[in-house]
Amino acid sequence: MRRSRLAAVGLAAATFAATAVSLVLGASSATAALSNNWYAAAPYLMPQSNNPPDPVTVMNATGLKAFQLAFILAPNGGGCSPTWDGTSAVSSDTAVAGVISRIRGAGGDVSVSVGGYGGTKLGQTCGTVAATAAAYQQVITKYSLKAIDFDLEEPEYENTAAIANELGAAKTLQANNPGLFVSVTMPGTAAGTGWFGTQLIDQAKSIGFTPNNFSIMPFDGGFNGGSSQVSALEAFHGLLMSHLGWDSATAYAHEGFSGMNGKSDAAEMFYTSDFQTVYDYATSHGLGRFTFWSVNRDRACVGTTDNGVCSNVPQNDWDFTKFSVRFAGATPPQTTPPVTTTPTTPGGGTCTAAEWDRTKVYVKDNVVSHNSHKWTAKWWTQGEEPGTTGEWGVWQDNGAC
Repeated sequence: MRRSRLAAVGLAAATFAATAVSLVLGASSATAALSNNWYAAAPYLMPQSNNPPDPVTVMNATGLKAFQLAFILAPNGGGCSPTWDGTSAVSSDTAVAGVISRIRGAGGDVSVSVGGYGGTKLGQTCGTVAATAAAYQQVITKYSLKAIDFDLEEPEYENTAAIANELGAAKTLQANNPGLFVSVTMPGTAAGTGWFGTQLIDQAKSIGFTPNNFSIMPFDGGFNGGSSQVSALEAFHGLLMSHLGWDSATAYAHEGFSGMNGKSDAAEMFYTSDFQTVYDYATSHGLGRFTFWSVNRDRACVGTTDNGVCSNVPQNDWDFTKFSVRFAGATPPQTTPPVTTTPTTPGGGTCTAAEWDRTKVYVKDNVVSHNSHKWTAKWWTQGEEPGTTGEWGVWQDNGAC
């Protein structure tokens, strides 16, 4: 699953000038999180290679608000410090910081993806969960991140110790950065995912780690259009239920699609009509994520057939990105959801529902008691206290018990 990630075509440094990086990355307005549906819809963008487009141009043309920047790796020479593409140290970075500043200045935000197909991953080199988490925490702190993606692929995908480091680090980051949106992306097969993918899911369960989303990449594996991808997603849904003990609705809410627009590395062809097929399935079944590789490729091939910089299918610029916008919502969601009710004075009766438990997973229509009030979950949640607006405003206050 090469995904044409390593064919660096140019840095486009003038486009991504690091203007006012310290001001934008440090400002409270810049670090305010978008709603999670934007992070779940963020398409991948390589900011330093594969002829990156100007992200603000893409945003203005489509309404997109979030990008999935790729990839954080271990240094090519070895070690446990985070780099971009194995070559540019995060600690001294200004180039990608400049990209992020421009996106935030235009009202958007980013998630950062770690891993991918090429290069050496930090889970392979850091040695322990704590060291791996510390390396990724540097990235979160440097860029004031509200979302992170673990793209776990070959050869790390087949390394039990490395995957244990990655998933353990993801759990640590989730605990140490309240509200952090964490996605886990893995290869897809006709059976949903392969043996190593099911081992990954089992490992997550064994350590008590529940990300916001598990996504599969149904391409580069003998797929033939959107219908075959939908079939793989439905199979993966079954794996999430059987391996994690989730009911159907919870599994769908934690499931995601990570596609490849146009011609894949294995010469599979995915057209906008195929994206429409998967989009219809994703929205009708309540999937939690819809993304693709990549914005760098979301344009027609003109004067080149380089699969890293264009799609090799008929299209207008950003046709595939528009699916991300549709998935997130036609109108950009509010940064801070309004409080739906005015809390009343606690007391006035005895609560019969079980007390809210920070460690438990709740799904839509689950009822709890907290601070002498009765609360109903509007969708899946874990660790978000009733009575606080939080990132989603997930709890409906039904008044005093």
